[in-house]
Amino acid sequence: MNEQQVIRTEYSDVMKKSYIDYAMSVIIARALPDVRDGLKPVQRRTLYDMYELGIRYDRPYRKCARIVGDTMGKYHPHGDSSIYEALVVMAQDFKKGMVLVDGHGNFGSIEGDGAAAMRYTESRLAKITQEAYLADLDKDIVDFVPNFDETEKEPEVLPVRIPNLLVNGAEGIAVGMATSIPTHNLGEVIDAVKAYMRNNEITTEELLTYLKGPDFPTGGIVVNKDDLPSIYETGTGKIKLRGKVEVENGKGGKKRLVISEIPYTMIGAGIGKFLNDICALVEAKKTNDIVDISNQSSKEGIRIVLELKKDADIENLKNMLYKKTRLEDTFGVNMLAVADGRPETMGLRQIIEHHVDFQFELMTRKYKTLLAKELAKKEIQEGLIKACDVIDLIIEILRGSKSIKDAKECLIHGTVENITFKTAASKKKAAKLCFTEKQATAILEMRLYKLIGLEIEALMKEHEETLKNIEKYEDILNNYDSMTNVIIDELEGYKKAYARERRTVIENGKEAIYEENKVEEQDVILLLDRFGYAKTVDVATYERNKEAADSENKHIVPCKNTGKVCIFTNTGKMHQVKVSDIPYGKFRDKSVPIDNLGNYDSAQEEIVYLCAEEELKDAKLLFVTRQSMLKQVAGEEFLVSKRTTAATKLQEADEVVAVIKVLEEQNIVLQTEGGYFLRFLLSEVPEKKKGAVGVRGMKLQKSDRIEQIYLFADGVDTKGSYQEKEVSLNRLKLNKRDGKGTKTRL
Repeated sequence: MNEQQVIRTEYSDVMKKSYIDYAMSVIIARALPDVRDGLKPVQRRTLYDMYELGIRYDRPYRKCARIVGDTMGKYHPHGDSSIYEALVVMAQDFKKGMVLVDGHGNFGSIEGDGAAAMRYTESRLAKITQEAYLADLDKDIVDFVPNFDETEKEPEVLPVRIPNLLVNGAEGIAVGMATSIPTHNLGEVIDAVKAYMRNNEITTEELLTYLKGPDFPTGGIVVNKDDLPSIYETGTGKIKLRGKVEVENGKGGKKRLVISEIPYTMIGAGIGKFLNDICALVEAKKTNDIVDISNQSSKEGIRIVLELKKDADIENLKNMLYKKTRLEDTFGVNMLAVADGRPETMGLRQIIEHHVDFQFELMTRKYKTLLAKELAKKEIQEGLIKACDVIDLIIEILRGSKSIKDAKECLIHGTVENITFKTAASKKKAAKLCFTEKQATAILEMRLYKLIGLEIEALMKEHEETLKNIEKYEDILNNYDSMTNVIIDELEGYKKAYARERRTVIENGKEAIYEENKVEEQDVILLLDRFGYAKTVDVATYERNKEAADSENKHIVPCKNTGKVCIFTNTGKMHQVKVSDIPYGKFRDKSVPIDNLGNYDSAQEEIVYLCAEEELKDAKLLFVTRQSMLKQVAGEEFLVSKRTTAATKLQEADEVVAVIKVLEEQNIVLQTEGGYFLRFLLSEVPEKKKGAVGVRGMKLQKSDRIEQIYLFADGVDTKGSYQEKEVSLNRLKLNKRDGKGTKTRL
């Protein structure tokens, strides 16, 4: 019986190695494209499977479910959804610079509508995919590797002839890294590749005279042209995008703004959010110039129409859209791809260099294969031509042979012992024959009609063509310039057949300067009901409806309409909401969920204190937690610009019970869920920074927690309660902080 061996090793080393293996698997085999063909594994496998299934551009469409199932079963066992999503994206002309799949059916829309289920849609290879991505696979042009279960072979990389990584771009999130490459214009990319091939020392700036910058399928305007050289040199940076806004004349001298192109980053749900943002700006009275909004987009393109008032300030309104909505956005560039088996961030010149090296490798392998075939043809043709000159002797050999083996031996080695000849002269000539084995086989398999004069003439012409091909292929393989010209000629053909006009404008745009309508400052009252719905009303309206307002709302906060409201929650966070973002109107007007106005999430957090920002000036806040941690914090620490900030540090499993604005001389009473009360002076609670935990206010019994806190001045009769029993707090003995407290007797 074999003894089992226990290997002792450091657990952290095992975890480290396992995680690195997993990360590299995700990076190389799932998330990042290869710099050579610009495809992720799922895209490459899907296209190759369609090629294998014969779903060509000139043949009928096939169900996507058939393609997905076959790809998953043979090459990509990672679930059907990832394969179908990749297939759909390759067919969407609003996402790809060059669609690789010809889709038939509902493949989604630019506005975010999803594609139909794979059982309803059909697809086939696009013509360019077949011609420039999958051609010559039969010429040993790329290596084939075993699939996941070693039952099939798949190409390690597709023999893509155009720089697909630049043309179609890429997006992907791996472990610890992400790629984001914009799409580019096919014609410009090809011009840049040609320029590099003619001058390997060309700089990035010189390449940008051919490739102007990104060319997004949605069009739009790149407004930071001067930043592009740095972005394309390093492979990282931010491209600032704007949608295209046109002004049209309406009725009665009115104007309308028409958005005909959107930033690439707005594809999908971004359009709906953009419309909502415009509505929110109108409701918040940021502008009074917009009368109506309509989305008239269709298959023909984007058309979002804003009807304007007469004499509207159009320039200011356009700048507002750029500043306050995603009509101006940034595209983060990180040109990360797998090069030589490892992830690497590359600039434009490096990507083109890798592509050109790959093209030379493809052409070398292709023409070596073609040359070998032509040399084999040449050998056979020369044998047949030579045989035609001695055809009578060959016929005599065949008639005098007892077997094919004897005839073949005579043709190759001149062996005449086992053959009967009519004359000694024939035998002497036969002994001098020295055909190769391939030539001898071809002669023996030759049909008699090949001896017709015209057939012999055709053979001679074919031989001449073969010699020309051999000379041509050897010249391509041995001459750098010849191979360069072949590659350039191919690229020119693709440019002529598939290039289109640039869609995205590249310029140095002016900074959008938006002047907000000045709002007259006034006092308002924030009303927040128990369901989390908020609105503001003027002070007079509140006073008239005070009884109803107090009974219907949980929080009532006086504030300025130009200020902010600070929301302190039980999770130790402080959220800020601009008062101007909260609907203002009459007492019975509609409220909105306060969740929609900031980062506060009522499903995860609970409000413990709400105040106007101006209340925090020269104030002190007392923080109390369930585990009895206390501290005072100066209100100035919360006068920050961030929408959300950490208001206090909490221990594990702890939460804030109360945040209270305090006075200098006050008594504190802490009440626990178990009925313990502890009274001490506020002066015993030290002032700390907001990032501190605080000090312990009370020694809690096991499993007990702080339930309530009371603040009152000396001599003020203050009541508390525990299980419906009233407790006079000012009669409790004054103790020191961090005591056990007094148990209430029921």
